[in-house]
Amino acid sequence: MKKELIDLLCEKSFQYSEEPVFRLASGQMSRYYINCKPVTLSPRGLFLTGHLVFEAIKDRKIDAIGGMTFGADPIAIAAALVSELRSMPIKAFSIRKTKKDHGIAKWIEGDLAPGQRVAIVEDVATTGGSTIKAIERARSEGLEIDSVVLLVDRQEGGAENIRKIVSEVRTIVTRQELLEARRGGR
Repeated sequence: MKKELIDLLCEKSFQYSEEPVFRLASGQMSRYYINCKPVTLSPRGLFLTGHLVFEAIKDRKIDAIGGMTFGADPIAIAAALVSELRSMPIKAFSIRKTKKDHGIAKWIEGDLAPGQRVAIVEDVATTGGSTIKAIERARSEGLEIDSVVLLVDRQEGGAENIRKIVSEVRTIVTRQELLEARRGGR
């Protein structure tokens, strides 16, 4: 499944340039651009992502998985669906980019209660800033962060920055694996 996911990411999500022409969310310029949404929103991509992420968290004894909307949403939902299929239910949740200003003002949507153990998921990690923000918001809502799962680690310090605040960080695919697959026939 991982090889097939890497192939899909190379086909639909990964772009490379000899010159740094891609502006990242962090503001940095890069030679690599990875937009996982064309894969994580496709039927096959959801299937593969859900299974691989579930495999990465099934031993963690967590109640839920989620992250910053919108990138984490399809990944968390796919993993939650697979968890139910495997009779090991794990709920999905979503963390808002801006706090809800009506009803009950909160950062998180989902069926969660303070004290529950969760995994934070991220589609692409560069510096880890978005993931760290998601962790902080989840903690502010009383959730216990057990672990972090990165669908793609750009290998630019993000995983290391995240490990400073959550020791258990698991990666599904690295930038190096994407580059190697791309060189192998793309």
